[in-house]
Amino acid sequence: MQRHLISAADLTRDDAVLILDTAEEMARVADRPIKKLPTLRGRTIVNLFFEDSTRTRISFEAAEKRLSADVINFTAKGSSVSKGESLKDTAQTLEAMGVDAVVIRHGASGAPYRLANSGWIDAAVINAGDGTHQHPTQALLDAFTMRRRLIGRDAGLGQDLSGRRITIVGDVLHSRVARSNVDLLHTLGAEVTLVAPPTLVPVGVQTWPCEVSYDLDSVLPKADAVMMLRVQRERMNAAFFPTEREYSRRYGLDGERMARMPEHALVMHPGPMVRGMEITAEVADSDRCTVVEQVANGVSIRMAVLYLLLGGNEPAVTNARTNEEK
Repeated sequence: MQRHLISAADLTRDDAVLILDTAEEMARVADRPIKKLPTLRGRTIVNLFFEDSTRTRISFEAAEKRLSADVINFTAKGSSVSKGESLKDTAQTLEAMGVDAVVIRHGASGAPYRLANSGWIDAAVINAGDGTHQHPTQALLDAFTMRRRLIGRDAGLGQDLSGRRITIVGDVLHSRVARSNVDLLHTLGAEVTLVAPPTLVPVGVQTWPCEVSYDLDSVLPKADAVMMLRVQRERMNAAFFPTEREYSRRYGLDGERMARMPEHALVMHPGPMVRGMEITAEVADSDRCTVVEQVANGVSIRMAVLYLLLGGNEPAVTNARTNEEK
């Protein structure tokens, strides 16, 4: 593993499969009465969130605490950042405190890369989402969920997603989740198709390792997994489609469209869902929808990433078992 996790595009197939396999070990910890490992005892991790988040922040915090790390939560609101302090000054303050890793979410694309390569701080940097650029741990947890559902929990060990067809639908233009998933799923051998209104497809998408379609109904019958994206109104500064009703009619997933998908196909969503817009309540609450699983799998994936970046080379779970037995 590399020192930092900034982009899903930085991961090789072997890196990605190692993280997925390690997450499978970490998931077994959640089945125990005591859901804790001593792996990162004595390490300090800062969750540096310049942007609002619920799922990602809580998921990272749960992962850090399950690995016995000391956790510091930093939010921009109410901090010196709201008084005008720069990212550099914040980083140097953290460096003075001797932190071992920084999990950063920032509204500016490229902020985690800057932090990792600036020399301001000597700590591992993990990107928890930057602008419209990347969100690598979300892509990893999505791939983990797909592998478990489509191949199997134990059968999937060591396997990638070769030959699987994944469809990503919605606001691709503003989505770091879409970019990260395209990069990672391509690395894992999957065939990815983006479906969106022409106004929500990024410039230069022809250079991405995926197909693009504007017709959702033609793609659904061939998909092994369909990932619905939220329309990110908070990032929009113009009208990208006529009305919500029109968007939902052409690009929303309802029960009728779900029935056209293969029986084994999954419905995914990175959350938070806007029910009635990109996904109906009927689909969101169906057995084929993996939203709750994705949240649970996120903790396992983030435990795996933290362990591999900070924990060393020994198998995390087997060591913990022997300690318990002693």
